[in-house]
Amino acid sequence: MSTDEELAVGLLGRTDYGRAATSMRALPFLAFARHIVVDGRVLLRMPRSSGYHRACAGSVVAYGSDNLDSARPGERLWTVQVVGTCEAHDPTAAEIERFGPAPRAVDGVPFDPVYLRIEPRFGTVYAMDGGLGRHFQYAV
Repeated sequence: MSTDEELAVGLLGRTDYGRAATSMRALPFLAFARHIVVDGRVLLRMPRSSGYHRACAGSVVAYGSDNLDSARPGERLWTVQVVGTCEAHDPTAAEIERFGPAPRAVDGVPFDPVYLRIEPRFGTVYAMDGGLGRHFQYAV
């Protein structure tokens, strides 16, 4: 894994939640998800009740996160996005534990998790340090 790839995946691994972007019935949408990074792959946990997992699984998705609302004073601001194929995933007990406690309900519906896996093919990091931006892409 190149330095750029390590940075992108490493930054994504610093956050707990992000958004998956894909399309459903030819319309674009964003879906929130809890994520963890395992061996360079992004594992997602979504609520089954949203149905978004059906649009994501078997498709190419973009998944992104950032520290725009959590950066400490003086810390560099960044956003990261990875793009790759998304498939259903059967998590191990250790992976489920890494996701942490699940919510009891989402939108008033008892939470029933669905797990997905993104195999990143490329990604983008945009970092701002002292008001200057830096942008790069990597391909896997």
